Amino acid sequence: MRHHPSTQYFMSRRDLIRSGILFSLGLPFFRLNESLGATLAHAPKQRATSVIEIWMWGGPSHLDTFDPKPEAGAEFCGPYSEAIKTNVDGIRINSRLPLLAKQADKYSLIRSMTHGINAHETATYRVQTGRESGGAHVYPSIGAVVSKLTGYEAGYQGLLPPYIALTSTHGRFSEEGFLGPSFKPFATGGDPNAQRFMVEGIISRSISDQRQTKRRQLLQNLDTLGKTHGDHPLFREFDTSTSNAYDMILGEAREVFDLSQEKDELRDRYGRHSFGQSCLMARRLVENGVKYVTLNAKGWDTHKMHFTTMEQKMPQMDQGIASLLQDLDERGMLDSTIVWVCGEFGRTPKVQWKEPWKGGRGHFGRCFSALVAGGGFKAGQVVGASNSTGEEVADRPVYPEDLIGSIYDRLGIAPTGRMPNNLGLDIPLTPKSKGPGILSEIM
Repeated sequence: MRHHPSTQYFMSRRDLIRSGILFSLGLPFFRLNESLGATLAHAPKQRATSVIEIWMWGGPSHLDTFDPKPEAGAEFCGPYSEAIKTNVDGIRINSRLPLLAKQADKYSLIRSMTHGINAHETATYRVQTGRESGGAHVYPSIGAVVSKLTGYEAGYQGLLPPYIALTSTHGRFSEEGFLGPSFKPFATGGDPNAQRFMVEGIISRSISDQRQTKRRQLLQNLDTLGKTHGDHPLFREFDTSTSNAYDMILGEAREVFDLSQEKDELRDRYGRHSFGQSCLMARRLVENGVKYVTLNAKGWDTHKMHFTTMEQKMPQMDQGIASLLQDLDERGMLDSTIVWVCGEFGRTPKVQWKEPWKGGRGHFGRCFSALVAGGGFKAGQVVGASNSTGEEVADRPVYPEDLIGSIYDRLGIAPTGRMPNNLGLDIPLTPKSKGPGILSEIM
């Protein structure tokens, strides 16, 4: 049974004995607790096995991506005065997304996401957990919950941790929440577009495999405490975790991160930029059994010179996401892999042309968009609608808990089940929705 490899595992044996708390180290136990079993026992038929979350860090404009409003005029759409047809009748998206327009039969759009929060931290928490901020407890993100319910405690034996972040964590709150450090995502660091993608903190550019092996042998030779008490259960756990961590450095798991194994033409299709190669890496991770991958794509907090930034960001977004959907579909993986694309909020529909913004867009949590694909979700659909300027939800509000609960359902996790925890809390996985609830239109 493999453990979550983490730099935390390189504590000394004496530190491990002194602490005596394996859970705080991220070393999971493998007995299903009662609430976990009940949550899975009442689940619907499982359709998906993995999730790729593409988090548009900072909040993308819904008008400039999935909910264009060219008829509203330049005051709202700026230079994007044209929306293009997709390969699904009746669905139009921004003209700067021509590749995604050809893949609309593989995804559905939600145009009525809402929560009304305009601050990064609290909006991120709201969308990632489905909970309001400010309570007595910090709730775990959807990724941490999926890791809890489908990861090691549920028998996961993959080469890699069940929950991985490319290439950094969200940074706005602690994703693991009250579930504890065992369920924090393994953040790779590095840049997948580099000539050789190195996982920071695990693989060093300056240390060869041979030198790593010699260092390990030296540590073993110096480990007199381990030689004396090696049969102690804590030492056995430590040795297993250390061995698995070295597998990440020297073993088969490392090969998953080697994008040079992919054909150049496929890498070119994804785009030779960090976002495109991260999308390709996400596909490789779920292909190798990882349960939840978060791709944190930064740079969408466009207060100033918004359209200048969009001219760089949107072609990369278009290329990476369209290629990911096409690649998953061609490999027969789209039915088992959920892909969802969203940020913490949208951006102000009315463009801020005055100084110092020079055509900027502010934070806007009242109405924004998301893309959902794969994993049993229906494709080629639009859920909800905004008004003519994108400033208000006009039909079928979708709250974060609705989207999260729908993803749980597609994973075979009952969204109304109980949240497993070690605090004795009797709480549902998703709170009661303020709106119509889970996305029955595309289920």
